[in-house]
Amino acid sequence: MLYNSISNKMLKIDMLKSETKRITISFYKYFTVKYPKNFRDMLYQELYKLKIFGRIYIAKEGINAQVSVPKKYYKNMINIIEKLDKSLKDVRINKALQDNGKSFWVLRIKLKNSLVADGINEKFNIYDVGTSLNAEETNYMLNDPSVIFIDIRNQYEYEIGHFNRAIVMPYNTFRDQLLSIITTFKNQKHKKIVIYCTGGIRCEKASAWMKHHNFENVYQVQGGIIQYVRDAKKHGLPIYFKGKNFVFDERMQEHVSDDIISFCHQCGKLCDKHINCLNNICHKLFIQCKSCFKKYQGCCSKECITKYSYKENKH
Repeated sequence: MLYNSISNKMLKIDMLKSETKRITISFYKYFTVKYPKNFRDMLYQELYKLKIFGRIYIAKEGINAQVSVPKKYYKNMINIIEKLDKSLKDVRINKALQDNGKSFWVLRIKLKNSLVADGINEKFNIYDVGTSLNAEETNYMLNDPSVIFIDIRNQYEYEIGHFNRAIVMPYNTFRDQLLSIITTFKNQKHKKIVIYCTGGIRCEKASAWMKHHNFENVYQVQGGIIQYVRDAKKHGLPIYFKGKNFVFDERMQEHVSDDIISFCHQCGKLCDKHINCLNNICHKLFIQCKSCFKKYQGCCSKECITKYSYKENKH
């Protein structure tokens, strides 16, 4: 079985009704995949048998996965991954910070040109990466005012939660972020620069890109926000990440602290609830409070209300 034969709608209904205990995890690894399609097909067949759901990207440069695993099959999944390629032996697994087991409802494994769409034609060594920092080391860097902290995620991720004094790169694509980092900080190549993202995959490539451009002291938060929070809690360290951690699944966010640091895009009230505009032609991702959800009927604008209402009445 190499593809799903049941409708997404039915799969989602089944997932929401299911009482199966599940774990949401993510992992990635940069390594050479000689035959991506064969690798993809073998992985799909094995994970499909275990009723694993999620989103996995395979490229010649490695694997990037976010999946929901039945708890009873977790060890089986790890064994499958490690047997597929020796490079995946002891791959770091990030378990979700907040998990209701309802993150995914279908398995999709896609072939990609790159694990993270960087759009960079210039060749550089993706294995020559920055120095990894554990939670204690990250906190030490955060307490040093001479260290530059850069958030390599998207603006909509940053706005609901980020590290204290972190700088956001306000661009819509990873490519633009990479290009901007080089120009924005070109006169600070000698300084200590720490970059971070959700689970580590983006900042790992970004750190390699920066080193390629002769930045001397590049660091990355090991395992991203997810591992940082877990390690800080485990060792009783202060957590300097404030707000929510945005995730790309049905949950949309994970609670890290009680701080609400973002605002409703329509009325400006404190709010950190992301939704997609109910006008599916638009489907814009934005922050909307309960009052505005009612006022705008779950849409991002009055124009989208009209289009959404017309579609509802038509059906």
